[in-house]
Amino acid sequence: MFARKIRVEYDDNGRTSPCPLKWLDSFSMRNFTNATVFDDTLPLADGQMEIGSSVPLDQLKSAMEDWFRRKGYLPKDSHLSLAENETAQQTTSQ
Repeated sequence: MFARKIRVEYDDNGRTSPCPLKWLDSFSMRNFTNATVFDDTLPLADGQMEIGSSVPLDQLKSAMEDWFRRKGYLPKDSHLSLAENETAQQTTSQ
């Protein structure tokens, strides 16, 4: 549906795990009405999303980390990793 396919993973006690579909759905539904820049996001499966060409990956990552922490999904010391499947360019927290 959207032009860009991305992987969404998080740190889990030293392991990288795909974000559960439940988390991705929660973020996408919340942003459907509250943040128009993220309207073009479509969760597909654990760790997989499609996003529109106008969605800024760094802002998406930051907003997802914030939302997942507020929901209690993502521990305080864990970070997300978002990578476009075609380019494999990663955006990670420092």
